[in-house]
Amino acid sequence: MRLPSRADGWQRPSEQVLKYYAYKATKAVEFYRPVMYLFFLAQGLSFTQIVVLEAIYNLTTVLGEIPTGYVGDRVGRRNSLLFGTVLIAVTLVGIGLAESFWAFAILYVCWSSGYNFRSGSEDAWLYDTLTDELSEDEFAHVRGRGEAAALAVGAGAAVAGGYLASVDLSYPWFVAAAVTGVGALVLVTVEESSTYEESDADQLGFRRTIEIVREVVAKRDLRAFLLYYYVLYAAVTYLVFVFLQPIFETVVVDLGVASGDVEALIGWFYAAYNIVGAGLSYFTGTIKRVVGVRTWFAVLPFLVGTALLAMYAVPVLALPTFLFARGLADVTRTFAGQYVNDRIDTLGRATVLSALAMVSGLAVIPFQLGSGVISDAVSPLFALAVGGAALVVGSAVIRLWESPVRTDPV
Repeated sequence: MRLPSRADGWQRPSEQVLKYYAYKATKAVEFYRPVMYLFFLAQGLSFTQIVVLEAIYNLTTVLGEIPTGYVGDRVGRRNSLLFGTVLIAVTLVGIGLAESFWAFAILYVCWSSGYNFRSGSEDAWLYDTLTDELSEDEFAHVRGRGEAAALAVGAGAAVAGGYLASVDLSYPWFVAAAVTGVGALVLVTVEESSTYEESDADQLGFRRTIEIVREVVAKRDLRAFLLYYYVLYAAVTYLVFVFLQPIFETVVVDLGVASGDVEALIGWFYAAYNIVGAGLSYFTGTIKRVVGVRTWFAVLPFLVGTALLAMYAVPVLALPTFLFARGLADVTRTFAGQYVNDRIDTLGRATVLSALAMVSGLAVIPFQLGSGVISDAVSPLFALAVGGAALVVGSAVIRLWESPVRTDPV
């Protein structure tokens, strides 16, 4: 069965795609995301300790992505997703109960490991499931709708999380754990794709897996894109999400908002932030047809970098800049997934996607540590301005070397 397209008119998505949407809607991150760094600060952590935690998270990602991607290729993408989801749910409960830096450090290792099991397997499962239905060219469309579902649910979760946090900053973590657990129940009913089952993935050796990753990274139409998106762009935009909360708090208090109202207000801001992202993600397929992936990646890093520089000069610009960055993040991630998936084979797909996430996780570590030190010494706004300058200059240098996106995906 072919998935719907604009040319064919609307048709009901397949059962497996509907389950994918349901799973995406249970990711639950927006319950705690609006207040997570305020939670850590309330526990007595400094900016430097917070970015050390983020560095631990990414170091765990670096060490675990290829092994967990390999597990996903060997035991099945659904099983890998299920294990990762259960691990994340348990970890969220632990974070809500933790009170020391070292407890958070241990939990961050578990948290990252959970996402490792999901990162490559999620897109690999979806792409192969669409291949079963002769609709792999609809990957950007379906993944965009999945992100839209997650963000739409997240808008309400962000508001709820803000109010829960105004009562107790640990409550959003517990609610998020419960909703994530519902996602595990959805995954229990998901089927493995026939494309995966008919491959030789269950006989794939680890040495051959590493060879596949090496071959993919060396491809001429992927190597510059790897640096452009997975290293530079992903690393800088990650910092935006780390420093959004303290910058938001500073800006709105300077505008006259009482400090006691910040938690609830940031929940509403994250709701708006999710609605913008959901709207753009819903029309990912349309954006792909009208703008094109090549044009998108040619322009976006320079727009984001310039916005980060501008908000240092005019701090109130941080509010629209954060909305802008959120709205574009998931569309950009989906386009990157389509571009890479179109250029790799089913055999080893989850491992390759995990390896790219590993590279991204490794690249962000020096950005995190440097930004934490700069934030403590100067301010988070200045740290993001430095990141914006690095994004503009680095993107220009890569484009002078060779074009990151050679052709638009089909």
